[in-house]
Order: sequence, then structure tokens, then C-alpha cells
Amino acid sequence: MAFELPPLPYDYSALEPVIDSQTMKLHHDMHHAAYVKNLNAALEKFPNLQSKQPAELLRDLNALPEEVRTAVRNNGGGHVNHSMFWKIMKPQGGGDPTGAIAEVIKSSFGSFKDFQTKFNDAGTKQFGSGWVWLVGKSNGEFQVMSTANQDNPMSQGIFPIFGNDVWEHAYYLKYNNRRPEYLAAWWNVINWDEINKRLEMFRSHQQPAMATR
Repeated sequence: MAFELPPLPYDYSALEPVIDSQTMKLHHDMHHAAYVKNLNAALEKFPNLQSKQPAELLRDLNALPEEVRTAVRNNGGGHVNHSMFWKIMKPQGGGDPTGAIAEVIKSSFGSFKDFQTKFNDAGTKQFGSGWVWLVGKSNGEFQVMSTANQDNPMSQGIFPIFGNDVWEHAYYLKYNNRRPEYLAAWWNVINWDEINKRLEMFRSHQQPAMATR
């Protein structure tokens, strides 16, 4: 069964004015769709790999045949990252964190404001295309990190609680080269309910269902 592009959980215009409808349409229908198409093409000759979840492939890239490893890293990463990204945003989102994630942020970073500053700074300083993340480590610690391109922290044995896309295609139509402005505005559409679900997933050591097939 081929991997499939998951539908957006809201309309293209639902995150206006933070993310414009044209960006959402291009980002989902073209960029994410291309990652899914390329992942399917890469694994066409490997039916045993097609039966695995995308996250499972990313967690053990070294176990993959060398000829498809880079394609899975890039396109499987793009599929998993974006499948998460759509879910951790919502219309009328934002505000201060609530629930368990609020306690994590307070205990790990001191305050939500301090955490935002650290997160936005990491996103701004990510050179070129990539992502900025809040991750959970196997020792129970939490940290902010960034990755290049479509690399996912799972490939380093780290669980991505949530992340923001800092590829130019995620913001350039509206914000041009003003990445810090995009990062600051993005907090107004964040979905803390979904992020708390992901935090619980991390804490219960369940397999992350971060991408549909």
C-alpha cells in the first residue's frame, strides 16, 4: 500500500493572517505531496519497506539499503515532518501553553517567554532550510534543537514533541526574508492540545503515529 498525502485538518485560509491561504495550498498540495510521491517512487522495488510506517523507517536509517537511504531520509522525513506540522496548528490557536506541556516548559526553560526566545532564536539561526524543534530525550530531558533540510530528530534517537518549518516555502510569500517575524507570529496558531497528545506519546513510550500512509 502506497504512502498517502493526509488531508489538511482545516481550510487553506483557516490560519490567516498568520499563514496565508496561498502558502498553505502550495505547501500542502505541492511540497508535501512531492515528498509522498518521491518516497513511494524510492521504495517501489522494496515491498518489505512499503509495509512499514514512515517513522519506523526514519528511526533506523542505517538498516535501509544504501541506494534508498538518502531518499527516505529526505522524503520520508518531509512526509513525517509535515504530517505532524499540520496537526500542531489550528485556527484560533495560540495563547499560553496548557496542561502537561506547560509544566515541561516551565521546569525546563524557566518561563514560556524564555522558551519562545530560545526556540525562535534557534529557528532564526538555522542556516538555510530546516526545522526547529522541542524534543524529548531518552533520559527524560527536554531541549530545543534544529535540524537541516527534512531531517527528523527520530533519526538521532530523540522524540520530536513539536517543530516549526523554517524552509522558505513555509513563509516566503507573506514574510519574504523576515524569518524572525514568521517565527514570532507562528505562536498564534499553535495547537497545545495536539502537542499535549504528543508529549503523552513520548512519556508512554508508544510508537509515534506521526504520518499516515
